[in-house]
Amino acid sequence: MRVALIHYWLVGMRGGEKVLESLCRLFPQADIYTHALDRDAISERILRHNIRTTFIGKLPRAVKWYQKYLPLMPLALEQLDLRGYDLVISSESGPAKGVLTGQNCLHVCYCHSPMRYLWDFYQDYLENSGALTRMTFKYFAHRLRVWDYASAARVDYFIANSRNVAERIRKHYRREAGVIHPWVEYARFKPDKFIPAAPGAPYVFLGQLVAYKRADIAVRAFNASGRPLLIIGEGEERRRLEAAAQGNITFLGRREDAMLPRLLQEARGLIFPGEEDFGIVPLEAQSAGRPVVAYGRGGALETVREGVTGLFFAQPTPESLNMAVDRLEANYTDFAPEVISGHAAAFDVSVFERKLAAHVEALMAGSKNFP
Repeated sequence: MRVALIHYWLVGMRGGEKVLESLCRLFPQADIYTHALDRDAISERILRHNIRTTFIGKLPRAVKWYQKYLPLMPLALEQLDLRGYDLVISSESGPAKGVLTGQNCLHVCYCHSPMRYLWDFYQDYLENSGALTRMTFKYFAHRLRVWDYASAARVDYFIANSRNVAERIRKHYRREAGVIHPWVEYARFKPDKFIPAAPGAPYVFLGQLVAYKRADIAVRAFNASGRPLLIIGEGEERRRLEAAAQGNITFLGRREDAMLPRLLQEARGLIFPGEEDFGIVPLEAQSAGRPVVAYGRGGALETVREGVTGLFFAQPTPESLNMAVDRLEANYTDFAPEVISGHAAAFDVSVFERKLAAHVEALMAGSKNFP
């Protein structure tokens, strides 16, 4: 069986690329197609495959400017020659699913989200863009939206990374999707021994410092409470956030992957104030045995168990976040580290790969039902 994996771009190792690693393990002989490729930024597992780029990869500074070439990506995908493949799996959150496949080729799309800057977060994207970007994106967004909807019809079966994303697929594409949650490296974050966090231990925010992650809510909340907070990550918002933060908030910048398990294991808990498609970071914190205080929208509703592994806050405001942290502190001993970690074990990579393999196998055999 000849297999092609289509991934939007390969310029770093985030959640989508971790899923691609699993696809590489399941289909070790598969070819990979992508728009832009930075070989220094991706894993050895992915690099073992034959990787081909669309013509986007030949454009000036494609690895840095790939997002600026978004209007050209539909054309680039449709130029790919996928004749001879029996199975195509597209990994979608940027343009990836719009490839043309043959009559006898099964096209399965694992969807991290319909392109958020075209659909749910279009207005937010415009508000946080410069004047030139706003003007040009308004012109292209409508055309891209029409193509994105039309290209959904080219997919034989959708798999969503969460029920949250399955609802978006139903809303924007009018298609049904099965759900297989992405994975967490459970063994890497699980401590050798579960030790309760010290009362004065800092909370942690972990993620990119970009607008939709809402680190600003965490900064304002902890400015008001005076509790210690570590912010781990880099991004365009860092300078503004540092200027607003008081002395109880420490910015650690980007940290090596090897350091993250210890930082989470020593934390009091994780602060997760953004609305995510799914969100791996809460599962990393729970693997480490630490509770999560999350905004009660999006993928966090599928990974955090209220009152068992964490708490939700209802409004995206510092006041609502602080009320949830106060509730957590008042009942902290109710959140047992071994129970929290045990919940995260259900999202281990082995579970994900077993479910995905079974589903693709069933689809190849002609089944119309999600296993």
